[in-house]
Amino acid sequence: MLKFDVNLSLLFTDLPLLERPEAAAKAGFDAVELWWPFAGPQPSDRELDALKGAIDDAGVHLVALNFDAGDLAAGDRGLLARPDGSARFRANVDVAAGFAAELGCTVLNALYGNDPGTDHDLAAENLALAADVAARAGATVVLEPLNSQECPHYPITSSRAAFAVIDAVGRDNVALLADLYHLHVMGEDVLALIDTATPRFGHVQIADDPGRGQPGSGSMPYPEILTRLEAAGYQGHVGLEYRHQGPGAFAWRNP
Repeated sequence: MLKFDVNLSLLFTDLPLLERPEAAAKAGFDAVELWWPFAGPQPSDRELDALKGAIDDAGVHLVALNFDAGDLAAGDRGLLARPDGSARFRANVDVAAGFAAELGCTVLNALYGNDPGTDHDLAAENLALAADVAARAGATVVLEPLNSQECPHYPITSSRAAFAVIDAVGRDNVALLADLYHLHVMGEDVLALIDTATPRFGHVQIADDPGRGQPGSGSMPYPEILTRLEAAGYQGHVGLEYRHQGPGAFAWRNP
């Protein structure tokens, strides 16, 4: 049976961050994921302890966490390949991996970074560094393709492009973050991808296209998608990374 987690960076955002883990638990979930929730790469111990306490007190498990990806509100989408962001990324690696390890989180997402100025060699170096640090914590680093409609300067927009980077890095604990929404927007056959590449998935995220709402709000065949994913033997969590607030946000799970 598939396991689902709630992305607390897109759901329950009407609440302060520290109240969202409890809200997820009250909604019936025992697992959550997060984009990097702090303003910088090295938050204070007080900030880290407060978030850890909120997650522990809610009785939920953090299953995926993004490395610092820059200023998302300003349009940043990662630091791996950015010469002007590499130092910030490297400053965050030990912090994020250490925080994840404290919470038993084994998936760390490293967003690639926007053009212009993309340095693919630098990205490979930073991804290898992150993978080596994550390995010591028993974690996998995932690389996520994004869609060019919402992220026009992001250079990794297909599973093929992501796999090329992953293969070039040559680390056993680097895998694909299969965000099926982003891939579908880019025209990929997500059912075929599931059938052929699930063993290379380090994590899965879902939303419906168009609109990035809950499954059933768009045109993606989610009953078939989820059936295929389970049949393919996917063992990780499926992150609910969609935009839908209030009553009915999870009604699709109990049709």
